Amino acid sequence: MGVLSKLIFSNCSKIVYYYKNVCYNYSVFVYTLFFQKGILQSSMGKEERAARRRKKDKRKVRTIPPMSVIVPFIMVNRNGSSNYMKDTIPTIPIDAYIKQKHDEGMEHLTLMHVIIAAYVRLVSQRPQINRFIRGQRVWTRRSIEVALTIKKEMTMESPDTVIKVIFQPTDTIKEVYERMEKAITDYRNDPGGDFDDTARWLSYIPSLFLKFVIWLLKTLDYFGLLPRFLEGVSPFHCSMFITSMGSLGIPAIYHHLYDFGTCPLFISFGAKKREYRINPDGSVYKDQFVDVSCVCDERICDGFYYASSLKLLKFIMKKPQQLDLPPEQVIEDID
Repeated sequence: MGVLSKLIFSNCSKIVYYYKNVCYNYSVFVYTLFFQKGILQSSMGKEERAARRRKKDKRKVRTIPPMSVIVPFIMVNRNGSSNYMKDTIPTIPIDAYIKQKHDEGMEHLTLMHVIIAAYVRLVSQRPQINRFIRGQRVWTRRSIEVALTIKKEMTMESPDTVIKVIFQPTDTIKEVYERMEKAITDYRNDPGGDFDDTARWLSYIPSLFLKFVIWLLKTLDYFGLLPRFLEGVSPFHCSMFITSMGSLGIPAIYHHLYDFGTCPLFISFGAKKREYRINPDGSVYKDQFVDVSCVCDERICDGFYYASSLKLLKFIMKKPQQLDLPPEQVIEDID
């Protein structure tokens, strides 16, 4: 018994000594990570800390009202939080603007370019539109990421893919046009790309394991831990997804949002329409317009802000010449 007691006591002493060192090292780690960091942050002014946060491309919004904090926990996914809006955009001033730009050298400028440029300008003045929900929290971003589906050729046999183009709030119609043209030309000259390659590799995984991999990616995305290269190629991580039904000759549709990723807005526009309308004085005139359908995540901002944003978007579209110059001021989202 004496030998057994000594053996147990000796092993217990080693275990205690081991955990004592572990606890000491852990306490040093915690002290260094939190306490010294706290001293560093406390030495900075409150305004300086806020300025550092605003420089990040994506950051959590901290000063939203309590109701906006609670709502994402009640409506936990995007499809269950979607609002559907439909409106028309007059195209007569846009057509004249597009013709002018064709004469200036933008040969491939279309209604799609103008809508995207107008949306970029809208975000510069209504930054809450560029928010998204991640981990049941409201986040905002500085860059504007627009995703759209394209085909190499307009045939049923031609494969399609999704490209994502990144803009800045100060971009003009020229910069929007050039970035989109580069992305589309690069794909059509060399079909494929990071998104197609990633999807192809995932498709090689057996179904049972693929289900687990997708669950893991969704979990990582929920906590903001998705690898940056995957977030960069993912079309589901964007500010807006846009599709042209007019190029297919059909009306605008209501397209669902995705519960994976960060996309809070899906815009669809249809083919041009012409109607005869009556002026207040009784005269008749021909109007030309396109139907636009929007599906948006109501959790990122309130209804009044959405309505104000939609009115501003229509105002920009009615006077597209303002897209030739950068905005006089870019409004930042709240801290």
